[in-house]
Amino acid sequence: MATILVVEDDRNTGVLTQARLQPYFDVLTAEDGQQAIDIFYQKPVDLILADVMMPKMDGYEMVRALRNYKQDVPVIFLTAKDSFEDKREGFESGIDDYLTKPVQYEELLWHINALLRRAGIAASRKIQAGDAVLDQSSYTVSRSDGTSIQLPAKEFDLLFFLLSSPGQIFTKDQLLDKVWGLESNSDERTIKTHVNRLRTRFAGWNEFEIVTLRGLGYKGVIHKD
Repeated sequence: MATILVVEDDRNTGVLTQARLQPYFDVLTAEDGQQAIDIFYQKPVDLILADVMMPKMDGYEMVRALRNYKQDVPVIFLTAKDSFEDKREGFESGIDDYLTKPVQYEELLWHINALLRRAGIAASRKIQAGDAVLDQSSYTVSRSDGTSIQLPAKEFDLLFFLLSSPGQIFTKDQLLDKVWGLESNSDERTIKTHVNRLRTRFAGWNEFEIVTLRGLGYKGVIHKD
C-alpha cells in the first residue's frame, strides 16, 4: 500500500483528508513544510499532498527544498489559492499537480492514483503496451519480434507522456507545459506536427494510438488485444 504524506496546518482539514484517504493508503501527517521534510527523510513516502500557506515553511519552500536535494517524490498542492500566479509559482517550484479547495475527494483519488502510476513508470523508465515496449533509456519502441523504432527525443517524450496515463485527456496547453516546458516557444502547431509524425511511424501498430478529441485535446490509448 502506498504511503501519502498530508501536509496541512488546519487540523480539521488535515483530519478529514486523512480519514478520506486511509481506506486506500497509509497516511502520515505534518503541520508545516519543515515537519514534512523531517518526516520524509525518516520514513518512506510515495506522494506528498500539501497546502501552500503554512507556518515555518510554506508549500513553495518545502517543494524547492526537496527538489534541490534531487528528491523526485510526486507532490500535489491542495489549496484555496487559485490565481494564475499562484499556480505558476507552484509548478515552477517543482510540483506535479495543483488542485483548489474545496475538492471532491473522488477526484483527488483520481489525481493521486494517476501520479502514483506515473511515478512507478518513471522508476522503471518503461511502458508495456501489449506487445510493444517504450524504453525511455534508449528512446525506442520495440516488439518481441525484433521490430524497433528509435524516436527523436520530443516525439518519444510526447508518446511516453500520453501512454503513461492511458485514457486521460490532456489539453494542448498541458502538453506544451509537460513535454516542451513553460519556457518553450513551441505552440499548438508543434503538437499537431509531432502527433502526425507518430501516427505515420506507427501506422499498422495495433498496440496503441493517439486520439484527437476536437476542442479538448489528445489522449493515449493502449489496446489490450
